[in-house]
Amino acid sequence: MPEAVSDNAGSTVVDPTRPQRSSPARAAACEMLEIASEAAMRLYYAPGACSLAPHIVLREADRRFDLERVDLKTHRTASGVDFFTINRKGYVPALQLDGPGSPILTEVPAIVQYIADLAQDERLAPPSGTFARYHLQEWLNFIATELHKKFGLLFDRAIPAAVAEHVRGAIGGRLLYLQDALDDRAFLMGETFTVADAYLFVMLQWCPLHGIDLGLYPNLDDYESRIARRPAVQAALAAEGLLEHHRYRRSA
Repeated sequence: MPEAVSDNAGSTVVDPTRPQRSSPARAAACEMLEIASEAAMRLYYAPGACSLAPHIVLREADRRFDLERVDLKTHRTASGVDFFTINRKGYVPALQLDGPGSPILTEVPAIVQYIADLAQDERLAPPSGTFARYHLQEWLNFIATELHKKFGLLFDRAIPAAVAEHVRGAIGGRLLYLQDALDDRAFLMGETFTVADAYLFVMLQWCPLHGIDLGLYPNLDDYESRIARRPAVQAALAAEGLLEHHRYRRSA
């Protein structure tokens, strides 16, 4: 195959006389995607947890997959397996790629990008190597560190009230940033739904659990409602037993 080289002006051109180099890592990654392209994956989840994000993305990507619920108190799966044998970190999500003994992927940003790359026609993530992809990763990291991590503190019942109030204030500041970011666009990356929107949607579900009123952020409130109406999101909420709760919250 031809190799891309640079001409004297610095532009990229293709030299048909030179073979294209392919790194072992790139070849292995392509092979892994090809193997998984038709595989029935298994998502280990807990209802309403951050695993809801990859659950939504699997449905948006129209993938075949199985769900297995994890009890985060006992760390047992619905089939009775010790979840620590699946993910030594002990928390969801975990995505098993192709049946027993196959590789397992953890962490929301990694999983949702992997799924998106399996269904590139769905445009759930920009192509790898593009600036837009790095911009997507910027959003995923923002959500993971500035929202997800802070909400994790609030889920700890032992947190002192003063600390919890400080954390809620910090989250409120990040929500103000998102309120401004969504002033001129339908989704985080523009007019196209991406995996970052699935992740942020889950974070917004946690707001009322911790006394954070989305009504104070009208752009975010509209954004959450818009995403909730997507068929894949409705199906994921229904599968996790959350749909009626969401409808009640929106009508309250």
